[in-house]
Amino acid sequence: TCMLPSDRGAELGERLAACFGLPFWQVMQTATEANRAALRWARAITGRRRVLVFQGCYHGTVDETMVRLRGGRTVAREGAIGAPFDNAAAAVAVEFNDLPALGAALRDADVACVIAEPVMTNVGMVLPDPGYHAALRELTRRHGALLVVDETHTLSSGLGGYSRVHGLAPALWVCGTAVAGGLPGAVLGSTAQGEERMRAVLATREAGHSGMGTTLAANVLAIDALLAALDTLHVEATYAAMERAASRLESGLVASFARRGLGWHVSRVGARVEFGFGPAPRNGTASERAMQPLLER
Repeated sequence: TCMLPSDRGAELGERLAACFGLPFWQVMQTATEANRAALRWARAITGRRRVLVFQGCYHGTVDETMVRLRGGRTVAREGAIGAPFDNAAAAVAVEFNDLPALGAALRDADVACVIAEPVMTNVGMVLPDPGYHAALRELTRRHGALLVVDETHTLSSGLGGYSRVHGLAPALWVCGTAVAGGLPGAVLGSTAQGEERMRAVLATREAGHSGMGTTLAANVLAIDALLAALDTLHVEATYAAMERAASRLESGLVASFARRGLGWHVSRVGARVEFGFGPAPRNGTASERAMQPLLER
């Protein structure tokens, strides 16, 4: 099982900090597990109970994020099975790129954190409006909510992820899947202030039974896979090659659609490219509405 941690964990922490810009790290097995820990920490640190998510988001199978915005109300996501509590009581959903709605929710909803993909990716691709992330960062700080950025689907935006390329400065940063080169491994990074607040919480609790981590978290196979990925995958040459290929694909698709007079769009962030059958959406609801499952298939 490769259960026990190794002394290479210290080397890994330094390498993660150098690559992604946050000084403190926890190693998990999946992005779901890392997101769940991030939300638990956010509630523990702030003393608040609710989290804010964006309509159409995907953060794994974390119960609080399995919600949707329907008719102006936050409701449990359709199809969710066996929820242990009312998901909608633990979360508030707003539309991506809607700053007035975001500000109102942060002001009124006792929000511990905003958990966000920098670019929405699981409901088609929805790019942020110019200035949106700067406003999101300012609003979370103003209202005392932590910003949790989930880069599991945007890691290929550039070396260090979208957050480092675009200077998002989250309080907590999560990534899984590709971060360990495809082996089971995920990471949760935090700022120095976040680490200090975590330690303050732990100082008031009985040791152990924190609800964080699992038997196989930070096992030696995951640590070695993460170190290998940092050596060979998360390097400038790899990202440059992906960027060139993605740019070629994007320009080829745009030209092809134009030749045929199709009003379709291409969205790209770093090495991630998608196209859709209509104008580019600005939020999850618009993206859902424009989907054509039979044509996509």
